[in-house]
Amino acid sequence: MNLKNHIRSIPDYPKKGILFRDITTLIKNEEAFEETINQIVERSKKFKFDKIAAIESRGFVFASAVSYVLKKPFIMLRKKNKLPADVYSVDFELEYGTATIEVHKDSIQKDEKILIIDDLIATGGTAEAAAKLIEISKGKVACFVFVINLFDLHGSDNLLKKGYKVENLIEFPGH
Repeated sequence: MNLKNHIRSIPDYPKKGILFRDITTLIKNEEAFEETINQIVERSKKFKFDKIAAIESRGFVFASAVSYVLKKPFIMLRKKNKLPADVYSVDFELEYGTATIEVHKDSIQKDEKILIIDDLIATGGTAEAAAKLIEISKGKVACFVFVINLFDLHGSDNLLKKGYKVENLIEFPGH
């Protein structure tokens, strides 16, 4: 199945000049969603990891299903002020603004290997912030798995240059 056929492209969202790759058309198709989860599971099996983390919010859709299939604990990396207990925080820049993500301080134990899943990588700012959260929690990033790589924005390349392992299911240009 060609997963690209299930991604809708929306120009000028969330602001002019951005071509948004919409995964809602993928997840509303049960066969495409199942294939996506199966592909993430297969790619994930190449790596040794203890837990799965996902970046709010679309990453949760994929990571929770993968966590269930692989019987691995699931960690939510959330937007600022969404987690009730003590947190670590990382500020970062997006291609269209700035943001903060957080993780509970008790989510990751020293030296645990964490697989990070998200729907899309563009410039890599959010992914790098996620890696920083794992590392300040004393964990290690086992690998990133993205459903979509916007290859000409070089986020995956930047992560690879920093020594992280990266898997992408499908690729699109960013603009």
